[in-house]
Formats: sequence, C-alpha cells, structure tokens
Amino acid sequence: MNQHERIQADDRSAASADMPVAAATVTDRVWDALLAARSSGTARASTVWSAGERAAWELYAPLLGQGDRPFVFAQIGQSLDGRVATVDGDAADVSGTEGLKHLHRCRALADCVIVGANTAIQDNPRLTVRLVKGDNPARVVIDPRGRLGDDAALMTGERCLVVQACERERPPGVETLKVASSADGLDPVSIVTGLIERGFRRVMIEGGGITIGHFMDADLVDRLHVGISPLIIGAGPPGLTTNPVSLLAQAKRPRAHVYGLGGDIVIDCDLKA
Repeated sequence: MNQHERIQADDRSAASADMPVAAATVTDRVWDALLAARSSGTARASTVWSAGERAAWELYAPLLGQGDRPFVFAQIGQSLDGRVATVDGDAADVSGTEGLKHLHRCRALADCVIVGANTAIQDNPRLTVRLVKGDNPARVVIDPRGRLGDDAALMTGERCLVVQACERERPPGVETLKVASSADGLDPVSIVTGLIERGFRRVMIEGGGITIGHFMDADLVDRLHVGISPLIIGAGPPGLTTNPVSLLAQAKRPRAHVYGLGGDIVIDCDLKA
C-alpha cells in the first residue's frame, strides 16, 4: 500500500469510528407515517416529533427508496460475535424483542422478501409482519435444485415465488422464476431483474448471510441493516459472507449510522453513498 492509499484508509477508518448511537423510538404516529409514505411514495417527517421519533424515521425512511427506481435492501440479525445461530442450528432468539420487530418492520416496507433454500429449510419461516401493523410481503425463495418441500410455511398464504434452475412443479398458486445455474449458483442480477419485471419495486433480502453476500458481491444492494443483539454464542454459522479481501484498504467501508432499538442496535449502511 502506498502512502496515499494509507492516508485514505486512515481517513475512512476515522469516519467509520465516529458513529454516535441514536436511540430510535418507533411510536404509532411514526410507523403510520412510514406506512402512508410507502403507499403514496411521498416520505416526510413531522416537525413535532421527539428526537427518538426522528431517529426512527431516519432509520426506516431510506428503505422506501426514491421515486420509481427499484430498490434492494438487506437485513441480517446476529450476535456480538457475528453468529446467526448455534452449531446445532438454533436461531430462534438471536435477535431480541425489538430486533424481531425491526425485522418485521423491514418486511412491511418491502414488496417482496428473499430467502435462500437453506434458510427456508432450516428455519421454516413464515416471512409475515405479525409483530407490527402492515401488509405481508410476497415471499421469494431461491431453491435452485428444488429441495424445499411443498409444505413449507412460506408456500401458503400470501403470494409466493420460487426461483429455480430445475423443472420441478410447485403447488397451485406458487409462481416460479427459471434462472440458469452456474458454478457460482443462480445469477443475482437475473433474479432481481425477474422480480422487477413481475412488479416488485422494493426487494428485501433477509437471509441467510451467504445469500445476502451473493447480492452484495454483485453490487445490487442499496442499503444494509445489521442488527446486533447482546449475546455471545461462541461458534456457529457466521453472519455476512462475501468475497474476501487481502488488504483492509480493499474492504467496503459504507457510510453508516448506529441506532439503538431496545436492547439491540442496528447499523444502517448506505452501500451506494
């Protein structure tokens, strides 16, 4: 690394370290305003809100995107030591109560939510917004080889779409998106393009960490929320998994803000700044 690169890296490190925590208070009036903005496309904060309410708006309003341009965001919850589950696969309580509500709020602001086949098989998520007010998003599962059973929880209820490379038939009402497979898996660009063509404008990638990493490596993610809960697991699957770098100067250093949500924190990363 030359001197100029070292100075730039030091400047970026200093900027990343200067991240005060803002306590976010998601009151009914803030959440109602966010849901209204989701429907109308016009996002505006109130001048009479408290500091905590303004912080909540600043955390969630960017997930609404800008205008009619498609917007992709990701959310992952993990422990202090960067784990998303135990070695035995227990992921039920990685996030605290407010962390789970945060996840459901993110879903409520999205048109569709993507998970990989491993997450769908291991966790059998419903991908609903049952903890908050709002509409359930469409569910999208990336299942290249057709491993997910037809009795999966996300196959019932709201609109469901399976992204696959095989010819497997799905239950009535479940849509399929055929994408060619390669040694690296299914092409994230083709997946996002296919979803946009089906009318999804706000696309959320929920997990797992490898799936989120594939979309990040393809430079498709506009915003990333990393929820961190105060527990130490010790071992187990890691959170984000992206292409590694050999030098820290090559690492992504997104513009970030930190928000407190009850006992959890959320790091809001703008990957396009």
